[in-house]
Amino acid sequence: MIDRRTLLLMSMALLPASASAASRRLLPSPQTFDYGPARLDIYARAGASSLPVVLFIHGGAWRAGNRTNVDVKPGFLLDNGFCFVSIDYRMLPKADVATQADDVEQAYRYVRANIARYGGDPNRIAVMGHSAGSHLAALTGLRGGLPGVAALVLNDTRAYDLEALARSGGMTPAYARAFPDPSQWRALSPATHVGSRKHPPTFIAYSRASGREAASRAFAERLRATGTEVTLFDGSAYSHMSINRDFGEGDTLTRAVMTFLKAALG
Repeated sequence: MIDRRTLLLMSMALLPASASAASRRLLPSPQTFDYGPARLDIYARAGASSLPVVLFIHGGAWRAGNRTNVDVKPGFLLDNGFCFVSIDYRMLPKADVATQADDVEQAYRYVRANIARYGGDPNRIAVMGHSAGSHLAALTGLRGGLPGVAALVLNDTRAYDLEALARSGGMTPAYARAFPDPSQWRALSPATHVGSRKHPPTFIAYSRASGREAASRAFAERLRATGTEVTLFDGSAYSHMSINRDFGEGDTLTRAVMTFLKAALG
């Protein structure tokens, strides 16, 4: 567990003081591409070369949201020496969660094959997701659908183990609509795919929203048992929405994620 005071003191130098303000002043314009079932946006500085990449999967209960829901992430990450990619994926009810996971994997393959021409390093891609996007990042990353992925950043979901979620009474209407068939819960649970092998370094953050801490802690311990490097962030000072929205604002979460990314991606 990260101690906030210690982290703040240790990572102060990692972020330029003006990065957050610069990000708010100007959102960079992306280049948009069709990767097959949907589109994605690539944000990159002209002349960039071999930079680490953050691929972002938006939330929205698997049925809402789009690739433009990025807040200040693009400008902030570009200011800090990254390329940034945000993807769309097909939404419920037209596409089920299994199809959404396939979309994420297809988007990742497209980015890995093409990001070098926009200044990114295909061997240094971190996949970051919030809420439903966090579930999709964990599911695809742990089942082997993101070959070569360098790190995972999982931001605030309870959907790590759907059977455990149902047993604890946490299958709320939003989850029940996304996962209506109990026979699919194991296959769609990231925890199912942990197994015994070591996975890429993983950052897990939880907010004060109901059930997030318990689910995140249980999942983190399951990953750690495989020898996977896990950073568990206590985000109980944040709401479910602010723990995503505030990334890039120079707050404690931002510093924690950047410390993690710099260690994982170099």
